[in-house]
Amino acid sequence: MSQLDRIWNGWRNEYVVDAAERPVAGAGSLFTQILQSGLSDEETYIVHRGQLTFAILNAFPYTPGHLMVLPYREIDSLEELRADEHSELWATVTVAVRAVKTAYAPGGVNVGINLGRPAGGSVSEHLHVHVVPRWSGDSNFMTAIAEARTLPEALSQTAKKLRAAWLA
Repeated sequence: MSQLDRIWNGWRNEYVVDAAERPVAGAGSLFTQILQSGLSDEETYIVHRGQLTFAILNAFPYTPGHLMVLPYREIDSLEELRADEHSELWATVTVAVRAVKTAYAPGGVNVGINLGRPAGGSVSEHLHVHVVPRWSGDSNFMTAIAEARTLPEALSQTAKKLRAAWLA
């Protein structure tokens, strides 16, 4: 099995060039570092902030509209959620699904959690729930033949659409 290649669209150059300003290892999870960065929600692609949870775009989305819902508190398992965090997390996931459906009209939506690095968790120290819009045939020839994904939309455009849909 070969590894999935990435094709960087021109708009991704900003991400590559600004690598020095990205969060660094050893100062909490990537998500904690983003929250503590002092950067605006527009710069960090945070699309919603609640009292205990927030929603942020995935920087390496499977499809346009792929976002994640997280507690502010850095924990790595569902069992560590307090009752209030649990309630807000799942309520926010529900609103996130509604926003994705409103903004993108997908044929379906995947909602999932990878608990622990062996389960596929790339930032396993900070619990996060993925919300991924899906369409029939969204695994097109690029993924099947070239083992690569192309994305038709910049993250800033995705964030703008989801923020508008969140309020709808």
